Amino acid sequence: MAHATDAHSTPAVAPRREKIFTAINKASGWLDALGFSWLTPLLKMIAGDSPREQLHELKRVLVIPLLGIGLFLVAWGVLAPKVETSLGAIPGPAQVWEQAVNLWDDHVREREKAADFYDRQDERNAKLIASGDADKIKMRTYTGKPTYIDQIITSLFTVGLGFAIATLVAVPLGIASGLSKTFNGAINPLIQIFKPVSPLAWLPIVTMIVSALYVDTSDLFPKSLVISAVTVMLCSMWPTLINTAVGVASIDKDLMNVGKVLQLPTRKTITKLVLPSALPLIFTGLRLSLGVGWMVLIAAEMLAQNPGLGKFVWDEFQNGSSQSLAKIMVAVLTIGIVGFMLDRVMYALQRAFTFSANR
Repeated sequence: MAHATDAHSTPAVAPRREKIFTAINKASGWLDALGFSWLTPLLKMIAGDSPREQLHELKRVLVIPLLGIGLFLVAWGVLAPKVETSLGAIPGPAQVWEQAVNLWDDHVREREKAADFYDRQDERNAKLIASGDADKIKMRTYTGKPTYIDQIITSLFTVGLGFAIATLVAVPLGIASGLSKTFNGAINPLIQIFKPVSPLAWLPIVTMIVSALYVDTSDLFPKSLVISAVTVMLCSMWPTLINTAVGVASIDKDLMNVGKVLQLPTRKTITKLVLPSALPLIFTGLRLSLGVGWMVLIAAEMLAQNPGLGKFVWDEFQNGSSQSLAKIMVAVLTIGIVGFMLDRVMYALQRAFTFSANR
């Protein structure tokens, strides 16, 4: 009787397992795009796949990278104390981690101060209302120093603004360059001239132009932020422009001929034929541009004194305390981790909007 039951239950189990593995395989692409490819073999083992095969895959995508990071930390911890500077020995991983914790604690304390400030303000205003002096109510903004987390957010906002402007400029120019050989011939020399220019060369020019034109400044977009964002735009737009032009120029000619036969207007030709075909290369350009923009941002913030990570590094360098080196190394690691996360987000967007990335 038991054998009969097993025989009837097996056909029901097999399709269910097949559906689970299909779902895992579909999710694996997204997990890889977001940097969590090591979850795929774990999920497959839980679903009942061969542990031997999945452990080998887990070793490749998780154990070996962790081993590389571990060896780097060991080498860092051993070699760093042997290098003496004017501020003392190079800090090792333990000292850097300690300063990272201190920066987080400073952020928490500053947020508590801000919360206390607003609580006191609300109490004072409530008393004024109760006493009939509502006209004396004043709403003030807490003006404490920006914390390390605030500076990270400022840098992300700045690079996002610069990247958005670069995209709005580069994609249309790239499309025009890819569709027209005449336009491409006119713009290509300019691309080759301006593409290698350093942000340090752009910054004085941008500073003078923004200072002359941006007179009515706003709290959301202070002058230092606009200068940094424009510098990011000027340095990061070229990969998107070039990749867009290449993507548009490489579109199948038969596809374009179909558009001519159907007498599609230019706008529909671009939106229905050009953009969908060129999107993979456009996203490749966007990923490269965002990476360049994030690197350029730090130098721009140092000189423009935009209160982001670049200014944090510069202030710690000028501070010259015994903890400054460790804090600068915290910033270096933060810049690298955030840059990696930005690239993963762009890759996930590429998978969402293009077919070629869904492989």
